[in-house]
Amino acid sequence: MEYNRRKFISFLGKASLGTVMIPPFITSCGNTATPVVSEKLSEKDIEKLKSRILKSLLPSDKDDLLLADGLNYHTIVKWNDKISEKDTFGFNNDFTCFIPLDKDNPKDGLLWVNHEYINPLFVSGFNDKKHKESGQQRTITQVDKEMYNVGGSIVRIKEDDNGKWNVVKNDIYNRRITAKTPIELNWDTPIKGKTTVIGTLANCSGGITPWNTFLTCEENYDGFFGETHYDENNVATKEPSNYYDWEKFYDYPPEHYGWVVEINPKDGSAQKHVALGRFSHECCTLYELEDKRIVAYSGDDKNNEHLYKFISSKPGSLKEGILYVADTINGKWLALDWENQPILKEKFKNQTEVLIRAREAAKLLGATELNRPEDIEIDPITGHILVSLTNNKSKDDFHGSIFKIEETNGAFDALTFKSSTYIAGGEKNGFSCPDNLAFDLSGNLWLTSDMSGSAMNKEDGPYMPFKNNSLFVIPRYGNDAGKVIRVASAPKDAELTGPWFSPDGKTLFLSVQHPGEQTVDLKNPTSKWPFDADNIPKPAVVAIQGELIEKMNKLSQLYV
Repeated sequence: MEYNRRKFISFLGKASLGTVMIPPFITSCGNTATPVVSEKLSEKDIEKLKSRILKSLLPSDKDDLLLADGLNYHTIVKWNDKISEKDTFGFNNDFTCFIPLDKDNPKDGLLWVNHEYINPLFVSGFNDKKHKESGQQRTITQVDKEMYNVGGSIVRIKEDDNGKWNVVKNDIYNRRITAKTPIELNWDTPIKGKTTVIGTLANCSGGITPWNTFLTCEENYDGFFGETHYDENNVATKEPSNYYDWEKFYDYPPEHYGWVVEINPKDGSAQKHVALGRFSHECCTLYELEDKRIVAYSGDDKNNEHLYKFISSKPGSLKEGILYVADTINGKWLALDWENQPILKEKFKNQTEVLIRAREAAKLLGATELNRPEDIEIDPITGHILVSLTNNKSKDDFHGSIFKIEETNGAFDALTFKSSTYIAGGEKNGFSCPDNLAFDLSGNLWLTSDMSGSAMNKEDGPYMPFKNNSLFVIPRYGNDAGKVIRVASAPKDAELTGPWFSPDGKTLFLSVQHPGEQTVDLKNPTSKWPFDADNIPKPAVVAIQGELIEKMNKLSQLYV
């Protein structure tokens, strides 16, 4: 472990400054957009904090949200809670982000939460195994319930005098974006005859923009309305979803999904950004250049797919510009540009088709296949780009790794880069299947794990040593620098997702997604978290607080 700790400090870059040097705009799936400078610590406080060594939780298979010493949590909102007179909180919450309504008040703002997918057993009462064996099909009423429970929620939350975050019930900003919400395409050419499409779904991770709107990313879209595949002669075949069967009731083209979606938190209006390409977007991580042009990083969360970067040609645009894909072997960003790539002109009719079929275009250009590129974060101190490569069982990579991109001369619009693997998951390094990443206000790295519920806690399986999914932190400073420290353990079958710090660094917002996912009988669920009166598992967003959170967000002041 000593070797890996030294490698970690070298890998990220030494942080010798007393405060984190946050660029003009750097925000993504975890970094807070408007940090508030914490109060100056006294010498007594500094010595007190320095003397405390972080203690890692042991792996656990207990059905509860367990936290390390110095932490506590409370539930902010859970599935089916009323957020307004007409709306309820959706299912399987994933990405979270928080924007204060007033930049000078970190305790009152809008929380965006993704709702990635549904478990029909809980949401619509459709038992996949039981009903499909008997030949029973979903009804349109059941499908409508399922469509309502994906997408995202906007809720206004406030922190009270006791430090507890609460939803402001029936606030004018509280609303749902669902699989039935009309959404415009931010593109000049219609897709499948439409300039406005119906709904967003498969909402995994996301980001926010410099102009304070939310980004939500459509990941495994093919499970809802299927996918279009092309043979070697460019002949298209529509393949059904074979899972949710929504296309039996609603004839929506697969090409309307798989995009990055921007949501205006003030009025709920939305648009899908075609220029960023169509694939299983895990997240969309933005950087604003000095001339106000935007760079957007996104990974395609599927085995043997790719890492992408969009560079805008106009200030503040997510439409005008070029989408690139990474050749990590040669350190080059390859342009998915129909006009200037002859090989793309041979295969596709125009730039719109290149963007719709981004995966095929990327492979034609020779992009490097990666092991499920998921979340992406930009180090607020060094500017290095970190990418979670979760796993790829088809290549015997069961535990994944964290990957680093160093853009040439630190320029985010550079077309060349260096890349390296920082640390591999596995029992030796204490974690498996890295997913969401986040940097706190001191530049410490936080990560969550994404072991599938069907594979966890299986005797003789590769994930048995890790037990339940967890949240980890890797400190950047002091005696614990470089250690992988488990700070939270999820309930049974659950995954911890969407870590996001409040602007003052005193609260970590976190999703507890799909607890009890392996349940086949509602009378005997595999989890009962969060232990409310219904006695069934419910996805929820929690606020984690305590001395440990505050300590981690002040560490940069301790080692000047």
